[in-house]
Amino acid sequence: MANLHLLVVMLMVSAMAVTSADRLNESSMSLPIEEEAEDIDGGFSTLDGMLQWAIGHSDPAKLEESAKDVQKLPADEIKKRQSELKELIHNLNMPSDAQLMKIAINDLNNSSLSLEDRHRALQELLVLVEPIHNANDLSKIGGLAVVIQELNHADPETRTLAAWILGKSSQNNLEVQSKVLELGALSKLMKMVKADGVEEANKGLYAVSALIRNNLVGQELFFAEAGVQLLQDILSNSSIDIRLQKKAVFLVGDLAAGADSEAVKHGSVFSNSILLKCVVDLTASSDLDLKEKALLAIKSVLQLEGKISEAAAGVLNDVCGLDAALERMRQQLRVLLTTYTDDDEFERDYAIDLETLLNEVQLIFHTKLSNSSS
Repeated sequence: MANLHLLVVMLMVSAMAVTSADRLNESSMSLPIEEEAEDIDGGFSTLDGMLQWAIGHSDPAKLEESAKDVQKLPADEIKKRQSELKELIHNLNMPSDAQLMKIAINDLNNSSLSLEDRHRALQELLVLVEPIHNANDLSKIGGLAVVIQELNHADPETRTLAAWILGKSSQNNLEVQSKVLELGALSKLMKMVKADGVEEANKGLYAVSALIRNNLVGQELFFAEAGVQLLQDILSNSSIDIRLQKKAVFLVGDLAAGADSEAVKHGSVFSNSILLKCVVDLTASSDLDLKEKALLAIKSVLQLEGKISEAAAGVLNDVCGLDAALERMRQQLRVLLTTYTDDDEFERDYAIDLETLLNEVQLIFHTKLSNSSS
């Protein structure tokens, strides 16, 4: 079996060498996958599944050595190896991604399935839905409804994996987003965000964010399900997991950045004094990443169109004390810069970039205040 693994990897590397030779110097583990013609019923619809399988069963050092050897091959030899790869895949008669998803879905529909096997089936789906065409296939074969049903499972890890799958499937995928929303998963996922388990809450919010991003129907449902209150509760809770706060403040900025003309309908959301105060307060965090996400959220709100951003600027000034908060943050960053050594180049550059972003936010803020008073 070891020889087969090496053969597959070498052939995979050969197949991609024509278009990716310039990347082979870096690492054979980061090669782009060349798409084959889609055929969900016969073999892998892309080379991705085969490549991941081969890499997972091979020695990284040998992969790198093989990649270097392939660079030296003439073009006709590479084409020959591409043909050999296709023949190998055909002869192995390995199941397609769609067939593997059907197997996992059938397992989940088995009420007598052990918890360990249930987790395994969900983990397989988590990997399989990464390509957007696989996520769409999962929807077509009725798999989304089965995964959503797992959100009701008594086991927290099962619920967490199910939410993770839904989030990954929904990312920038309107077709899947629409189906998941139609099946009523959003309210279940929002309840998961309030779970005591840290991982369950984080994956729940991850799924919510992916589901409503650039999706006006999803955003309508989110606001109707008290989504603003949910965000406020997370952002105002200093004892909550910081990853959850980062996801929540990122979602605030994401909603504002994608609002455009639809912001008129939800203008009060972006001038909500409690929500904005929660975001501004995060600029005092000792975590630089959280500071940055808070600044980006404020910037997105201030860049909304027309009267909405001016109203938000008024709230940020009168209620949230944004100017004072930005000045405190500036002083914190400058003190921090004095503590860095020559070995802390990355940290120093990051702090400098944060101050640049802070200055941008302050300039936009003052411009909006000036426009609203004129």
